[in-house]
Amino acid sequence: MARGPRGSHDTISTPQPVQTEQETLALTGERTVPGIAEENYWFRRHEVAYEYILDRCRDRVVLEAGSGEGYGANLISTVATAVTCVDYDLSAVEHTRARYSHLTIHQANLIDLPLPDSSIDTVVNFQVIEHLWDQQAFISECLRVLRPGGELLISTPNRITFSPGRDTPLNPFHTRELDPDELRELLTDAGLVVTETLGVAHDTALRELDATWGGSFIDAQIERALSGQPWPPELTADVAGIRTADFAISDRDLEASLDLLFVAVKP
Repeated sequence: MARGPRGSHDTISTPQPVQTEQETLALTGERTVPGIAEENYWFRRHEVAYEYILDRCRDRVVLEAGSGEGYGANLISTVATAVTCVDYDLSAVEHTRARYSHLTIHQANLIDLPLPDSSIDTVVNFQVIEHLWDQQAFISECLRVLRPGGELLISTPNRITFSPGRDTPLNPFHTRELDPDELRELLTDAGLVVTETLGVAHDTALRELDATWGGSFIDAQIERALSGQPWPPELTADVAGIRTADFAISDRDLEASLDLLFVAVKP
């Protein structure tokens, strides 16, 4: 499978965050955050998408819509001309302002972005659309703030593999999950042109961990988290050792991918 234009996040120089008393945003299950050993698999699985799109953000005015903890916008800021963040959650906004003070961040609803028409080169929306009640209104807002020729970079869990065989998402924080065809339809119905359809999957090391942990490294983590019991040291060590290089991004076998990563352009 193809890798992105950059390798592991460990090789990328990012701005040093301001040291604050609240170094880690509270982990609620609604978002992933860095710095928690048992959360490292999910964090790296999200982080690899940011690494992949860095060259697309170079010298661009970027909006991250749904910026969460702020780590992704912080990474994008190493290459972008300017980065603006918008998030609805006040605790996340306050955390980002304190930890990543070089970023501009607004607390606002994503279906009413506090930005002028045609003011943004690139909108990044990673692992957020599945949380929104009015997905079409949000995509229309992205179209409004993008300049002609601007790109929407969007990732979301693949419904086929994330909640297999279900119409109701397994994750209680998700309102509607999408499969590849549904995501494409959502974007094109709004007037965007989809130019790339990619998926995130396990690469060699993670496929080996799938075999080690009974066929699914993901299920092994979920089962132990739900049990309420301490994780065995070997599972904690395996999770803590995951790198972004252990994932692959490709346009092959999209329906089997774990997460979808689409690029759409405003005509």
